[in-house]
This record gives sequence, structure tokens and C-alpha cells, in this order.
Amino acid sequence: MLTRNCLSLLLWVLFDGGLLIPLQPQPQQTLATEPTENVIHLPGRRSHFQRVKRGWVWNQFFVLEEYMGSEPQYVGKLHSDLDKGEGTVKYTLSGDGAGTVFTIDETTGDIHAIRSLDREEKPFYTLRAQAVDIETRKPLEPESEFIIKVQDINDNEPKFLDGPYVASVPEMSPVGAYVLQVKATDADDPTYGNSARVVYSILQGQPYFSIDPKTGVIRTALPNMDREVKEQYQVLIQAKDMGGQLGGLAGTTIVNITLTDVNDNPPRFPKSIFHLKVPESSPIGSAIGRIRAVDPDFGQNAEIEYNIVPGDGGNLFDIITDEDTQEGVIKLKKPLDFETKKAYTFKVEASNVHLDHRFHSAGPFKDTATVKISVMDVEEPPVFSKPLYTMEVYEDTPVGTIIGAVTAQDLDVGSSSVRYFIDWKSEGDSYFTIDGTEGTIATKELLDRESTAQYNFSIIASKVSNPLLSSKVNILINVLDVNEFPPEISVPYETAVCENAKPGQIIQIVSAADRDLSPAGQQFSFRLSPEAAIKPNFTVRDFRNNTAGIETRRNGYRRRQQEMYFLPVVIEDSSYPVQSSTNTMTIRVCRCDSDGTILSCNVEAIFLPVGLSTGALIAILLCIVILLAIVVLYVALRRQKKKDTLMTSKEDIRDNVIHYDDEGGGEEDTQAFDIGALRNPKVIEDNKIRRDIKPDSLCLPRQRPPVEDNTDIRDFINQRLQENDVDPTAPPYDSLATYAYEGNGSVADSLSSIDSLTTEVDQDYDYLTDWGPRFKVLADIFGEEESYNPDKVT
Repeated sequence: MLTRNCLSLLLWVLFDGGLLIPLQPQPQQTLATEPTENVIHLPGRRSHFQRVKRGWVWNQFFVLEEYMGSEPQYVGKLHSDLDKGEGTVKYTLSGDGAGTVFTIDETTGDIHAIRSLDREEKPFYTLRAQAVDIETRKPLEPESEFIIKVQDINDNEPKFLDGPYVASVPEMSPVGAYVLQVKATDADDPTYGNSARVVYSILQGQPYFSIDPKTGVIRTALPNMDREVKEQYQVLIQAKDMGGQLGGLAGTTIVNITLTDVNDNPPRFPKSIFHLKVPESSPIGSAIGRIRAVDPDFGQNAEIEYNIVPGDGGNLFDIITDEDTQEGVIKLKKPLDFETKKAYTFKVEASNVHLDHRFHSAGPFKDTATVKISVMDVEEPPVFSKPLYTMEVYEDTPVGTIIGAVTAQDLDVGSSSVRYFIDWKSEGDSYFTIDGTEGTIATKELLDRESTAQYNFSIIASKVSNPLLSSKVNILINVLDVNEFPPEISVPYETAVCENAKPGQIIQIVSAADRDLSPAGQQFSFRLSPEAAIKPNFTVRDFRNNTAGIETRRNGYRRRQQEMYFLPVVIEDSSYPVQSSTNTMTIRVCRCDSDGTILSCNVEAIFLPVGLSTGALIAILLCIVILLAIVVLYVALRRQKKKDTLMTSKEDIRDNVIHYDDEGGGEEDTQAFDIGALRNPKVIEDNKIRRDIKPDSLCLPRQRPPVEDNTDIRDFINQRLQENDVDPTAPPYDSLATYAYEGNGSVADSLSSIDSLTTEVDQDYDYLTDWGPRFKVLADIFGEEESYNPDKVT
């Protein structure tokens, strides 16, 4: 390797056109190299006036990676032109790996690599070198930078970073169909030699597949590979560097290739005939068997559609495909009967749903098989001759009359006799009875069409040998009508005629209704009753279409003379026996306008002036009511005013005396009026305890004859006063406080002499005699000329 590096340097010198610079001091130093070893000459100080010849500038070294020698690997040599070989120059090294990866001899400048290097880990190192004076430690030359490159060797094999691979290719593909492209990566230097040049090859998987050695594209190598024969392939791919030459490193990977399915196989039945056994009692729509055709394809290419080929008995069955199992499920479309037919044979065709037109040349993609179905006998219930029985009977038919019969048979081999009975579910079933052996149906009660026109019930027939086997049929009995009701006029029963009606005018069209069930073509006739046909005001015109018209016979009608007319109309039907009825129509005379529009039919309207409408009448009545209300209110106010002149204020208790016209019965009379009203309401509400006021002694000038002092009377009065003072419920007969309450704001002022500022001498009581006989006693009391004792208070 050293020789190769030296040769490279020699070629560079030859191309550059220069020679090696001798190792002697020169004013101008340049970087040069020796032909036998890697040497870097450090530039010295140059003279400003000496021309320098351009030397060979070389600033990089090479070192082999993965060096396994026992001695440190020599890299190169640093040399300064100022170094005379006298040991006065010291060489230093700094930068990437200085001291740890690379070392330098301080005296000679030799550089060595002290450990093995890996180019894939670090491809180059940048270092700086300098020559210094060993004594002064001063730089002799400026610091110089150089590069040490790690030279690659083939120490990495190719690797498939995405492996293992999974790929697929449709079956039956032609040769050269694309499958997958693989790629291997080599970590060696692709710019140096063939260490990273990869070549692909197949180690396992031939002859089915091939690979392009340069691109790594895998393709099919055999035609018509069948998935049904082999579906999975495992291919071993090798990638080798050094261009595949001997000694190159190799890496492998696995490619799993799957052949995807195409519809290249038709369905096939494993056998040509399928035998099925089906009970005759199988319900419609039930599955009675399964058949299957085999298709070696997969997924939707294996989906099969089954169809029944038209033929013997095929219309009784249907076939569908089970999506999960791809089986043909045969279902029953119509009921089976062992006694009618015991076996059926038909063909079933199986075909693919999704076809591939590339393989049509291989033949039809369908297959056919025969299905034979044997019907198994099952003991069945009796069978009625009809699915529904309809019968008719006239109403009022005598009880016990036979109206029809039902029939049921046992169709099994060795038939059994049948018994009949009614399925009792409603009260309507009790109107009929059935003979258990013959199946005849008879009435059990009288029937009324107007009550129930139709009866619907069920009859059950069961085997005598096995009563659990039974069948049921519906019976519909229509009750026929007998003409028993007469026809009647349909509404309305009332009509109107205008006062200005003309003779021959149709004022109403009537029709008839019959509660009987009228047969087709039923006709009703209309006419007047015989008693109304004499001098009639109206007549009946029969239109012969089950309607009639009420026709006027007079020229005008007057409500003042007769407001209503009653017209008897006779209606007959055409059934047998003939029924008829007399219906009375009410005809009201009304006032109409010139066009015949009815304006009023009320009796009150006769007495109203012509042209006065109902709204005007209502307005007049309202005005009358308002006037009456005003009069009543005025009278009430007048009475209230008179009452107020006598009683100015209801709160003034003194005025209440005016409302009583009798003198009363004295102190013993407690029923004349409510004395409680004379009490002070404030005193009653504030305190329930009596608060009587004892009057002050008055000096009256009027002298009365002295009265003999009676101690017993005084004590009696004082005792009664004390009893009444503590009793809040006692009437205030002797209570001065009760009568002393005058009320607030009395207009008449106080009539009492209590608390009066004047004395009795100043009072003139002669006016009491002028007040009438009611105040006679009071005038006598105050008019006496007796001495007054103020200590006696009554």
C-alpha cells in the first residue's frame, strides 16, 4: 500500500512538471514530498526579494482501515526546511484524533496510527501540524492543516434492509411477469474499487422465478403456474459485492411469493345424482336438502349460482345459494302430497358468478347434476272439500232447519272416519248446531237479520282413530231478509213553503229508506193518504225512481191564517208481502223574497213591521233594558238620599235613637235593641275589662227636698256596681261610662250633662215639653223642684 501511495505521488510530480526540492535551507520553503515516503515540508520564512520556485503542494495522507499489525501503522512524515537535523526543532500535532488515534515523533516528525480505524465509522481526519524551536518554544513556521483519509477495504457485506419480502403474482401469468424488486445496501466506499458494487442472484426458487443481477427485479420464469397446484413459493436471493467476483462478500434475503387466484376452474359436482327424502308434511318455504358443487378457486372466483333446469316437478321446488358454504339449498315452493305423487326428479345447474373471459376457451364454466326427491308418507288430518263454506238462511227460519253440510276426508292410506264439531269461540256460534257424523248444519235459535246479518264461525274435523289430527274450516252464513218492515221517509221530515208560492211548485224532494235488506230492483211508491186527498193544500208527485216531490196546490199561503201544514204521505215497497207506512211531513209557511229565498219562518215575525230585521229588534230590546236599568238605579239613589237625611252618619251612635219609634220598656227591657252597639268600640277592642267613669260631684243650684238616707239601698247599689265592674259580659245598665260615650264629631253636640262646664242652674229644660209625648218622662224628671243629691247615682 505504501508503494502504491508513493507511485501516486510520483505521477503527480511528473504531471506537475516540478522536481523534488532538496532538504536544505532556502529563503522560500514549499511543501514537498520524498519519493520513498510520505513527507510534508512545512514552509519557512521567505525573503521578500527572492523568487520562489513553485513546489509540489501535498496536504493529505492515507491510512488503511482495519489495520491488524502488531506495530503502529506508519502514516507519513512532517519536515520543516528549517530543521537541520540538529535536534533543535520540535514537531507538534493537534486536531481530530491527535494523541488518541494519531501520534507524532517530536524529533523526526513521523506520524503513526496507534489503533485500527473504520472508514464506515469516520472516513477522514483533519489535523494541524507545527514546528517550534525546542529551546524558545516559539513557532518556527505558521501552523499547517492537513487531512488523513481512511482508505477503504472490502469489510462490509451487502444487506437487505427491507427483507424479508412478501410478494404476490396472479396464477397463470406469462413468463417475465413482474413480481418484486429487491435492493441490497453495501456500506463500503462506492467510489473506491468494487467493494460496493453489488450483483443479485437466486440461490433457491428456480426455475419458477428469475432476478435481474443489476436491478434486483424478480420475474416469473415459468408459464401457467397454477395456484391450485402450488400456492406459496419461497425464493432465496443473494447480493454479492466486488461485482460478484471470487472473494466478494454476500448477503441473502427471503422473498415469500404467493400466487393469487383467478377464475380458471369451473364448478364441478362430486356426483351426478343426489337423492333426497322429504316428508309430505314439510311446510312451504322450508329447506328440504342441500347439494354442493366444488370449485377449486378461491374467494369470489369460487362463488356459485344454482338453478333448477325446467322439467319434471321442478316447479314445486326452488334452490338458493348459501353464501357461507356455497351450497345449493333446495326449498319447497308448493305443498307435497304422498297420495298424489311419491317422487320427483329434476336437474340442477351450477355456474360461476364471476367469469374470466381469458379462460372461456377451456370449456363451459358450469356443471349439471340430477336431484331425485322421494316423498315420505305422513299421517295427516282430514281435508275439507272446500277452503271456505258459504251458506244462506232466511231470518225467522224454524229451529232445527238444516241449512247446509260440510265434508272432510282422510286421504291417508287406510283412511279413518271423521267427526265434526263447532269451534265454540263466541256467543254467535250457539245459534247453530252440527251433526258430528254427517256434518250437516242446522239452526238452533231463531235468526233476525236486523240484529245480525252474517255469522262466521269454524268447524273442526278430526280423525276418529287419532283425535289429535284435526283440521279447521271457516263457515260463513248469510241471513236473508224477510220483508217485515215498512219503508219510511228519509230525513228531513220538515220542509217550508213560501207565502208567495205558485200552484204546481215542487217545494221538497223526498226519498224512502227500508230497514229490510232491499233486493235488487226494489221500488217504492209515494201517494197522499185518503183523508188528505180531499181539497188538499199540497199533493205528492211520484217520480217512479224511488223519490217523490211535494207539490203546492194553492196560489199563495198566509202565515196569519195558518203557520204549519201537516201532510200524510203513504209509502209502499215492492217486496212480498207488501209493507207500507204513513209518514207525516210538517210544512212551515215562511216569508220569502222575490227569488224564493226564505227570510223568516218565526211566528213573531208576523207582528213585526215590514222590513224590520232581527238585528234591529235586538237593538231595540237592548235600549229598553238599559232604560229600565237607569230608572231602577235612579229610584234606588232617591231612596238612599232620603235615608241619609235621617241618618247622617252610621258611625254616630247617638243617631241610632232616631230609627226606633217606641220608648222601650225601661231598664228591664233587654230585647228592644242591641244595647251592645252603644258601647265604646275602642274600649271593647283595647281592653276587655270595664273602665267605667265615676262622675264628679256637681253643685246644682236647683234644690230638691231632702231624701231620707237609706243605707241598705246604698249598700245594695254599691254591691251591684262592683259585681258589674268586674264582669265584662254584664250589660251596662248601671254603667255611666257606657252612656257617656258620645262618639267623635257629633253634629248635634253632647246631650248629656256629664262633664258639662255649666251647672244645672244654667240649663233650661222647658224645651223638652215641646219634643212630644216621647220625652214627657224626661221633662218631668228635670222639671221637678226637688233637691238633688249628687252622691246617689243611678
